[in-house]
Amino acid sequence: MAPNPSTQVGTATLTYGDKSATLPVLGGTLGTDCVDVRKIQGDLNVFTFDPSYGATASCESAITYIDGDEGVLLHRGYPIDQLAEKSTFLEVAHLLLFGELPTGPQLEKFTQGVMRHTMLHEQIRRFWDGFRRDAHPMAMLCSVVGAMSAFYPDSINTHDERQREIAAYRLIAKMPTITAWAHKYTAGQPFMYPRNDMGYAENFLYMFGAVPTEDFRPNPVLTRAMDRILILHADHEQNASTSTVRLAGSTGTNPFACIAAGIASLWGPAHGGANEAVLKMLGEIGSVKNIPSFIEQVKDKNSNVKLMGFGHRVYKNFDPRAKIMQKTCYEVLGELGIKDEPLLDLAIELEKIALNDEYFVKRKLYPNVDFYSGIILKAMGFPTSMFTPIFALARTVGWISQWKEMIEDPSNRIGRPRQIYTGAATRDYTPIDQRG
Repeated sequence: MAPNPSTQVGTATLTYGDKSATLPVLGGTLGTDCVDVRKIQGDLNVFTFDPSYGATASCESAITYIDGDEGVLLHRGYPIDQLAEKSTFLEVAHLLLFGELPTGPQLEKFTQGVMRHTMLHEQIRRFWDGFRRDAHPMAMLCSVVGAMSAFYPDSINTHDERQREIAAYRLIAKMPTITAWAHKYTAGQPFMYPRNDMGYAENFLYMFGAVPTEDFRPNPVLTRAMDRILILHADHEQNASTSTVRLAGSTGTNPFACIAAGIASLWGPAHGGANEAVLKMLGEIGSVKNIPSFIEQVKDKNSNVKLMGFGHRVYKNFDPRAKIMQKTCYEVLGELGIKDEPLLDLAIELEKIALNDEYFVKRKLYPNVDFYSGIILKAMGFPTSMFTPIFALARTVGWISQWKEMIEDPSNRIGRPRQIYTGAATRDYTPIDQRG
């Protein structure tokens, strides 16, 4: 599905000194119009200044649309709640990659294409022997994914459409294996090889939880919950890690290196580590009886205490993913019969209080997807160190879709942000014996 290019919807005039520039204003299918400032250096000899790119559109994309004020998240036009409730992760992966939900035959072909790539080159297996047992799983993911370019050189030519497609299949297929093996290595358990007779999420849960001495088939309710978690984290527009993938990809480097760069960006606690921070916060609160005093500290501007898992930089309304994750959370807790887990009871009580406290309601600080995903993953038996790797597993399809779209965009150029230089002015070199 070819994207609709942006169209000029008006003009804006920028005056600097005695010069003026007429700038095109571009509009997309949905969302805020953008002033095209690409020519202001030539016309006015100035640049724009936008630290963290909060007011800058870095690309045109037809993949994901977010309206933070209204709490809307669309993938190729489809609302996230419909996809999470009615679709599967591989259907959504097909949608992100190719622009349309697959027909029955297309889904079968796509599924077979992914599942035939689930195994890793056997020499990659030896990589884990070089890691410390207490290494963070994200360090393993960065290393192994980046090294895949050395093992699959037949799919690193970014100018070859077929090689790009094969690389996409490989990355989507092998990430569950890499992620599960990172856990197995840390746990000191044997690696479990993928089972291509299982579904995508089911296969990941199998490799994570199975041992050679026993038969193991993942619980269908937990499998569906994992599938939803993957869908809800599949893509989220031009966030930090996606922008990293695009910036790395703009140089022409291979897709495996680009995704490794995305994993490194996601590792940060302000990005992929947010659900870990939620559980850390709950652990510090300690007990339901401590919630009122904790809430008061949050309201105190001088305390530096934050309510993790509430609010979102993009969403100024309820995170649309959080509603589905909330429902999934209660399904998982009910299926596992968890009623007296202190940390989970604490989270549920904190949610109830915050949703009814005028301070948080007025500021639209609703629970976000990270608040519930951490609870679900803990209930399913995942250690907190695996939360961000699971996020990376889900986001890989978004990264590779964004990378593929960028590579196929004829206007793509190497990324090169500008700066305001604030260092020393030009000065002459001083010999070392004259420096005071």
